[in-house]
Amino acid sequence: MSGVRRRGGARPARPGLLIGVLATAGMCASFMTMMLIPIQGELPELLGAAREDTAWVITVTLLVSAITNPIAGKLGDMYGKRRIALVLLLLLVAGSVVSALATSVWPLVVGRALQGSGMGVIPLGISILRDTLHKDRLGSAIALVSATLGVGGALGLPISAYVAEHFDWRVLFWFAAGLGVVCFALYVWIVPPSTLRTAGRFDFVGAVGLSLGLVGVLLAVSRGSDWGWLSPTTLICFGGGVVVLLAWGWYELRRDNPLVDLRVSARGPVLMTNLASIAMGFALFSSNIVFPQLLELPTEHGGMGLSLLAASLVLMPAGLGMLVMAPVVGRVERRVGPKPLLVAGAVVIALTYGAATLLDLGVWSVLIVNTSIGIGIGLGYAAMPALVMRAVPSTETAASNGLNTLMRGLGTSFAAAVVAAVLAGSATDVGGRSVPSMEGFHVALVLGLVAAVLCAVLALFIPRPRDVEGEHPSLPEGSI
Repeated sequence: MSGVRRRGGARPARPGLLIGVLATAGMCASFMTMMLIPIQGELPELLGAAREDTAWVITVTLLVSAITNPIAGKLGDMYGKRRIALVLLLLLVAGSVVSALATSVWPLVVGRALQGSGMGVIPLGISILRDTLHKDRLGSAIALVSATLGVGGALGLPISAYVAEHFDWRVLFWFAAGLGVVCFALYVWIVPPSTLRTAGRFDFVGAVGLSLGLVGVLLAVSRGSDWGWLSPTTLICFGGGVVVLLAWGWYELRRDNPLVDLRVSARGPVLMTNLASIAMGFALFSSNIVFPQLLELPTEHGGMGLSLLAASLVLMPAGLGMLVMAPVVGRVERRVGPKPLLVAGAVVIALTYGAATLLDLGVWSVLIVNTSIGIGIGLGYAAMPALVMRAVPSTETAASNGLNTLMRGLGTSFAAAVVAAVLAGSATDVGGRSVPSMEGFHVALVLGLVAAVLCAVLALFIPRPRDVEGEHPSLPEGSI
């Protein structure tokens, strides 16, 4: 059986600075997933490649980030969260440089894959907070770092749009590399070494099995609309992924030190929180797909006719809303606990989607609706890691947070596939261009509403975690 070993680590003399560094690293990592959205449609021409090939430039980053989160979490629990986060930031910088120098599509795909690995710094950062901060500061800090999953994209999109409009597209990657270098230096300077580690050998077979299974399922979900949902390629990827994941689960249950402790993950609080995370991830990404298209669609087709940069600025306040909620969430969480926050966040999102389905949307109403959804996401994303960490051993926090982040990613992937299929199915040909109908946008908003309601219902049934002796030291050694 695996043991636990503690190692002395320096206290963070300036906890506010520590929180700022972890949040900055999280925003830098989440920015990588959205940075090419402004030029996605231009990539075939820029790279001289088929649209089917350039789609991998976007897809591979999502695939690698989903796979990296639980694996990086386990490595962090075993070898030190700070150490693994620094490795991921180096991979992010390397991927940015490779992408900046790429002259064809496949080197760019490799660079984008390396960039995607940086997403693992978010669950690692949340776990570092639990290891180092006093409980009075923990709620607000978790809220801020957890929110960076959405904030990085919301704030980074207008930056990407501005750079894409005024500079060579490769400047985006040099900018990303610079951000990564700054975050690496700040990590080295500010973040203390881990104080709590899990002994044992790393589960390489489990890591390979999880990676293969997730790649199969996520490929089918993300590329199914291009390949055809009932095409042999889609069915083989999905079916093969499911079979591999089932075999992986059977194997993990027989390991002394598994990559993911499925018995811990099957506990009521963890399982229900992860299911609610999938639903909230779906609710978040429904708006991320609908509103940019609606804002940029020409007015003669029912849209608002904004440029990409103007649309990005309209959407940006949602990210600011997540940031603003962080200190509020911390105070509320100390009084009422994380479960009511998750329920409240889901209810806010559901009510907002409900209003959006009834309104005649314009620029200002989209700004208000999207910002309200961002506030709801901020509440929910702050509550999820707190719920998970209350129900798992202190030696499993990074791995469990990584799995929870993966669940949110699954929700966004499903939303991307389902909403894209709805909009494509409603589209009509206008002057040689496929234009989604207003009915399609309405159905997509209803899907976001349904996902938010489902999240609220699941959150209501999250049970109170049972205390297990020896599993939950209130604060680790060396905490401030």
